Amino acid sequence: MTDEPRAVEAVDTVLAALADPTRRQLLELLAAKGEATATTLAQHLPVSRQAVVKHLAVLDAAGLVTSGRIGREVRYTVRPAALDATAQWMASLAADWDRRLARIKGIAEAAERDAQARPDK
Repeated sequence: MTDEPRAVEAVDTVLAALADPTRRQLLELLAAKGEATATTLAQHLPVSRQAVVKHLAVLDAAGLVTSGRIGREVRYTVRPAALDATAQWMASLAADWDRRLARIKGIAEAAERDAQARPDK
């Protein structure tokens, strides 16, 4: 139970980071390339290298990417763990809705059967 607030906060941070289309595009580019520098990523986007660096910082704070220095370059890679945790949360939420909808369906079907079983007046 003590990890639940932290897990919710992590999901919130991931969802906030992914709310921006440029950050989603950066994540897709990194996933396709494996690793890349901000300069390389900026060549594929209609934003400056400085904007890419700021977006990467948000993705890094959300645990979605990691960076490592190789010489003078900073290379970024995707960290899938935060995405996995968010996907698990979404799957759990979907399962909860599926259970609720199945219960409503069962109630509606039972009401329909009861209505059909009653003799007309």
